[in-house]
Amino acid sequence: MDFGLKGKVAIITGGARGIGYADACALGAEGARIAVNDLDAEAGATAVAALRANGIDAECFAGDATDEATVKRLVDAIALRFGRIDILVNNAGIGVKPAYKVEEMPVEAWDKMIHAHMRSTFLWSRAAIPHMRANSFGRIVNMCSMNFTGGGRPGVSHYAAAKAGILGLTQTMSKEVADGGITANAIAPGYVETELIAQFSPEMRSLLTKQNPVGRMCHPDEVAALITFLCSKQAAFINGELICMDGGRRDFYWGN
Repeated sequence: MDFGLKGKVAIITGGARGIGYADACALGAEGARIAVNDLDAEAGATAVAALRANGIDAECFAGDATDEATVKRLVDAIALRFGRIDILVNNAGIGVKPAYKVEEMPVEAWDKMIHAHMRSTFLWSRAAIPHMRANSFGRIVNMCSMNFTGGGRPGVSHYAAAKAGILGLTQTMSKEVADGGITANAIAPGYVETELIAQFSPEMRSLLTKQNPVGRMCHPDEVAALITFLCSKQAAFINGELICMDGGRRDFYWGN
């Protein structure tokens, strides 16, 4: 199936590793040109080298995804390098360690989490939308999480709140941009086999696997496949949606 992505330009924040890198590979395989944003310039350069080795036109645009001036500068640089912007995958974020109960959470920890997820999604979307309007085509895909869709888990209220905010932003934004041929959707993966999950103890990994009806964790390329479809011409009427990729277990507790 031709997804209509050949020659399109895709920005992927947090694109050097894990889900973001899998997204870059999948979109690139469909002919999209890839702008990898990551705070880690070295990791971004390594990712771009691997993409180019597979025949994908890619460039690294390193910088802080939460800084307004940096985001504007990078989006301008991406538009200059590729001539257009069509796709934005807001994947940048941080993990939840250490965890805090609400009454024990430092304001700094709360602000850092909200900035890493929600502010970055807002800044990149705001900067990219005018370029998409100029093309009369755009696809924005934002990352939520089962830590939000599952009703929250003790100790990660800042993370769940950030992801809930991203969904609210996505749904409202979808109504604002649809007249320009642009869609905005969100996905909520369960536990995905990434470097972060690899650090879990064997006992924890076994528990998470047993809790899931599918009997395993999600793979990054499965997330990337969904994102690729949402960015396709075939998905033009999917807008403002939250799609869960959790294997059928949205409510979860590590202790059962």
